Amino acid sequence: MAKHGKKYLEAAKKVDPTKLYSVNEAMELVKETSYAGFDATIEVAYNLSVDPKQADQQIRGSLVLPNGTGKTQKVVVFAEGPQADAAKVAGADEVGSDDLVEKVQNGYLDFDVVVATPMMMAKVGRLGRILGPKGLMPNPKTGTVTMDVEKAVKNVKAGQVEYRVDKQGLIHAPIGKASFETEKLAENFDALRDVILRARPASAKGQYIKSVAVSATFGPGIHLDPLNLV
Repeated sequence: MAKHGKKYLEAAKKVDPTKLYSVNEAMELVKETSYAGFDATIEVAYNLSVDPKQADQQIRGSLVLPNGTGKTQKVVVFAEGPQADAAKVAGADEVGSDDLVEKVQNGYLDFDVVVATPMMMAKVGRLGRILGPKGLMPNPKTGTVTMDVEKAVKNVKAGQVEYRVDKQGLIHAPIGKASFETEKLAENFDALRDVILRARPASAKGQYIKSVAVSATFGPGIHLDPLNLV
């Protein structure tokens, strides 16, 4: 069993492990239980009754949080011609083609999101072993493989987050920072909840959201009532 430090244990005392909190209660409490020496990220974790092995139950997508993430994302774009120019105007941190592929192959990974035009994916595919394990491969489902690279870059800069169900049926996603006002965290939480509810597969059986919890970086989990989220 993992041993926790004094700060964690003090924060955990504020959380009733037998209680299922409302959204506003959870957002207030997650701020109170943030004890990191920096502006901690607030993350939500969903446990869904889906089988990711089934193609129609692989939930994945992206959304722009109404209040952003509190983090400035670095974006690289694989594009040529007018799309490359549009990406630069939109604020991409790096734009390129073969030169950018070579740069990544040589160890460049100082970025958070990768965007690519469809015709560039053959070249980006060569980076699969590098980008794939880090979750950085662009994908049409998350809006990162697109001809409208200007919109994609602006969305990422505005606070876009990606969500994806893992092998255990879990979705982890950031919804802001501990410095956010409670109302803004709640709005971001609601926005993510809504897209996850809309993504429910028709073949999913039983209670769709089995459990949901929020936590600050290093902090204890705070469980919400899943029945009040639908």
